[in-house]
Amino acid sequence: MYVKQRNRILLLLAALVLTPVIGTAADKPGAKKSVKSSIKTPASETSEPTFTNKPVATHISAAIAALKADPEAGHQINGVCAACHGDSGQGGKKGEYPRLAGQNVEYLMDQLHKFKDRKRTNLPMFPYTEERELPDEDLVHIAAYLASIKLDTSFPVFKESDDALTRLLAVEKVLNIPRSEGDVDVGAKIYKTECSSCHKKDGMGHKTVPMLAGQYTTYLKRQVEKFIKGERIHDVDMKDPSKDVLNLLKPEEIRDILAFLTTLDD
Repeated sequence: MYVKQRNRILLLLAALVLTPVIGTAADKPGAKKSVKSSIKTPASETSEPTFTNKPVATHISAAIAALKADPEAGHQINGVCAACHGDSGQGGKKGEYPRLAGQNVEYLMDQLHKFKDRKRTNLPMFPYTEERELPDEDLVHIAAYLASIKLDTSFPVFKESDDALTRLLAVEKVLNIPRSEGDVDVGAKIYKTECSSCHKKDGMGHKTVPMLAGQYTTYLKRQVEKFIKGERIHDVDMKDPSKDVLNLLKPEEIRDILAFLTTLDD
């Protein structure tokens, strides 16, 4: 994960200014990263914009509770991930890095385990998913933190007293996927028939099945291509990959499905 763009540097620096310094697990290989900070910022020193976020899905909250995860510890661990995936798990604006915020906690854990076990290959993720950098205990916490994040799809209402930095950080948390090319109505019908049984009709997924709603179209398209090429496994229960639904769909049908998915976070 390398920060090359100016806005990513600015966001990371801002995050360091506004969040307590953790003693600092991100800088020391093998250091314990799941220690909660005791430093609290007085409410009078912060200026929070007004959001209209929906509450965290009940099944996500239940999963976090069942795992006895500590989202606050996960927030601290996320300092390492934020350079690419954003301090709020919003990912890259062009889909170069996926959105992780609000993703199902079981799915996040499953994928992190796959990275650790080298069952899923991604060179940028390689050094950050070694056992000394991401022990299983921390894996639970970071997954819980990312799953608990709520991203708004419309700009927040600011107070006159909100400074530029507060506004910048708040705007960075807004994520609304632009409409992509394709026939939305046709895509909706294909999605309902071929995808909704696993990813659910609202695109929110379930347990180890990922949320597709609110995900970057370019990222989804890239993953579909990897599934079709056999670089990733789409359906672990499918003995013959050639019969996987993604291999049977026409390119224009996949395009229409992706177009439909861009409407689910409106």
